[in-house]
Amino acid sequence: MGITKATPTTPPATLGVLPVKARGRQKASTLSTDEKRERILQAAEALFDRQGYANTTMEQIVQQLGVTKPYVYYYFHNKQEIFETLCWRPSVACFTAMDFPEDDLRPAHTKVAEGMERLIRATIEHHPAAFFPYREPQVFRPEYLAMQKKLASHFYDRMCALMEEARREGTLDFKETRLTALAACSLPGFLYHWYRPDGRLSPAEVVRELSQLAWRVLGLRAQGEAADQPVAPKTAGRASARRKPAASG
Repeated sequence: MGITKATPTTPPATLGVLPVKARGRQKASTLSTDEKRERILQAAEALFDRQGYANTTMEQIVQQLGVTKPYVYYYFHNKQEIFETLCWRPSVACFTAMDFPEDDLRPAHTKVAEGMERLIRATIEHHPAAFFPYREPQVFRPEYLAMQKKLASHFYDRMCALMEEARREGTLDFKETRLTALAACSLPGFLYHWYRPDGRLSPAEVVRELSQLAWRVLGLRAQGEAADQPVAPKTAGRASARRKPAASG
C-alpha cells in the first residue's frame, strides 16, 4: 500500500514531534478549521512551486485565497511556518516508508523492496511539496533541520538492518550497506530535477520504473540465482509485468 497525503503529519512517538512555533491564534483544531488550514496550504503550495519561496509573499497567499490577512494569521504565524508545514508531510511519508508492524513476518528483501516502492510513490504523490527541501534548503530553521535529520536516520537505520538481514538470507547482493542504501534512495532524491506530473509516463509508470531501478541497485535477486541477475519481487500484492517475481522466502 502506498503512502498518500492522508498519512499522519507527525512522526512516530519515538521520534518526537515537529518543533514548530504555535499556530497563529488557533487554539484547537476542528473539522472546519482543518479544512481552512488545508485551503491555505494548497494555495501556498501552488505559489511556492510557481514562484519560489523568496518571491512568494503572505499578501499573495491572501490574494490567492480571496480572504483577509487575519484569516491566514489565525492559522499560521508566517510564511516560513506554512512552508515548513508543507514540507514536513512528505518528510514523514518518505522517512517512515521502511516501517513495518512487528508481526509482519515477510522476508526482509520483500520489505526492502516494498519500502523503496513506498518511498518513491510518496515522493511523487506529495509533488510539489516533496521537492521543496531539495530546491530551497536554505529556508528551514535549525530546529526543523534537526528533526528532519532524526527522521532520515530512523529511515536509514531500518533500511540498513533489513538489507543486512536480506543479504544473510541470500536475497540481496551488495557490499557497503549504507552506501548502497544511499545510492538506491538517490533515485527518487533527484526527481525534483526532471519529474513533471504531465510527462510522458504516468505517475504509476514512473513509480514502477524507478522501483525496478532501485531494486537493481540493491542487488535484489531470487534465492539461488547469480548475483548479477536481479529480479523484481512481488510487492504489495502486485507482480511486475516486465520481470518475474522473486521467491517469497
